[in-house]
Amino acid sequence: MTDLANRYDFVFLFDVTNGNPNGDPDAGNLPRLDPETNHGLVTDVCLKRKIRNYAELARRDAPGFSIYVQEGSILNEKHRIAYKKIRPDDAKVATAKKLNPSDAEADLLRKFMCENFFDVRTFGAVMSTGINCGQVRGPVQLSFAQSVEPIMPLEVSITRMAATNEAEMAKQTEGDEDERRENRTMGRKHIVPYGLYRAHGFVSAKLAERTGFSETDLDFLWEALASMFEHDHSAARGEMSARRLIAFKHASALGNAPAHALFDRVTVGRAAGEETRLPGDPRLDNLPPARRFADYRVAIDRSGLPQGVDILELV
Repeated sequence: MTDLANRYDFVFLFDVTNGNPNGDPDAGNLPRLDPETNHGLVTDVCLKRKIRNYAELARRDAPGFSIYVQEGSILNEKHRIAYKKIRPDDAKVATAKKLNPSDAEADLLRKFMCENFFDVRTFGAVMSTGINCGQVRGPVQLSFAQSVEPIMPLEVSITRMAATNEAEMAKQTEGDEDERRENRTMGRKHIVPYGLYRAHGFVSAKLAERTGFSETDLDFLWEALASMFEHDHSAARGEMSARRLIAFKHASALGNAPAHALFDRVTVGRAAGEETRLPGDPRLDNLPPARRFADYRVAIDRSGLPQGVDILELV
């Protein structure tokens, strides 16, 4: 695998139609919102989860592509695997509840975890629990995604006619038709009719030197971002799609321009005939709510691009 020699900053646009992109458990699973602006939010943790899930599907048996943070997994047991590798003759490793490395072992443990777990060498991890494998700072970081415009979450009532037990079935079959209808199990789901979300990402070549994140891993990261929603469909997220992935490639490992200045070159506005109306334009109030990606236009300012920076349109 080729070492990563260039810094990257990227803009990722994705949308949701009649779905809940990231429910907030502290708010009854409502779509996450910025309470001051009503812009929708999707956490970085949510996006990383989808990348991990795609890696499990696409590279399940490939060496180096195991996933560290998995649902239902016991992290200390994964740490134990690393200790068994560096202490093959120590019988205590198999049963010990606490293990701490020597100074010489610490680097070997972190190296093992990075080499074997894609998400550790990509996003980093805190592995200093009972069976201590230390900490790794990952070269790839993601911001929260925020909707381009305010969203209006809807609460939709749903019903279930099937009974969960015999007592419930007896209750549903008693009485006349109107009474039986009242015995249906009611529920609710929350959706966003349409929202276009924007996230920013950062890839540090200098941090990649420490974890072994390579050009091959970077190519897979682009693949995951482009395809992860295709394998994440559910009743809550029936229609989510990656729309644009625009990366700024720096000629050096440390970078050739500030990330925020490059992100400002990507603008997303509402399509209004031949015009594009950017957020903040008072004339946006005269437009109907956006209900599809075609209601927006994405523009990239390529003029006066800093020396040593290239623009890659990956999606």
